[in-house]
Amino acid sequence: MRSLYLIAGAMLAAQTSAQVAVSPLPPVATQGNAVLRVGTEVPLRLSEELTTKGKSLRTGHRFHLQVSEPVVVNGVTVIPVGSQAVGEVTDVRNKGMWGKSGKLNARILYVMANGRQIRLSGAFDDKGTAGGVGAVAVSALVFWPAGFFMTGTSAKVPAGTIIKAFVDEDVPLNIVASNPAPMTIAPQAQRMTVQSAIGQK
Repeated sequence: MRSLYLIAGAMLAAQTSAQVAVSPLPPVATQGNAVLRVGTEVPLRLSEELTTKGKSLRTGHRFHLQVSEPVVVNGVTVIPVGSQAVGEVTDVRNKGMWGKSGKLNARILYVMANGRQIRLSGAFDDKGTAGGVGAVAVSALVFWPAGFFMTGTSAKVPAGTIIKAFVDEDVPLNIVASNPAPMTIAPQAQRMTVQSAIGQK
């Protein structure tokens, strides 16, 4: 009789183990309605200096930036720190005579995230300091060449400058929810269950 109980207990343990081992994981849940909305702020850091010094900067020049803070939707980072972004110089004025200062204008075009180009909006500018406009006006009346040769300073935006940009299009997201680890039963625990069942009989 004891042998029958032992066999029955072993079969029960084996059946329970099989059920735990082969039970399928629940299907992966997704949040299909998550969206990266227009107007979401994307903080950027300029990767290179922009300056009118040397008169080499031109309208249409493309420059690079990096995302300085993660962009998060529903607790998930969708644009990580370090993602590459691109901007474009839209206007350049070099410094000149009569104290005229340099000036530049630029805009942000897009950022790359997870292999996708996301359109951004945002603009910035810088203007150099005029070279003593009041003094130039006076000097020009007394001695014309003195005012003519006085120049302003160049416009400059240093590398590392933080620039705010904004998402310029709604971007649908497919955020994958994490699953809990499957439950397992240790072999030793199974033997203890069989022995307990035999002892009770």
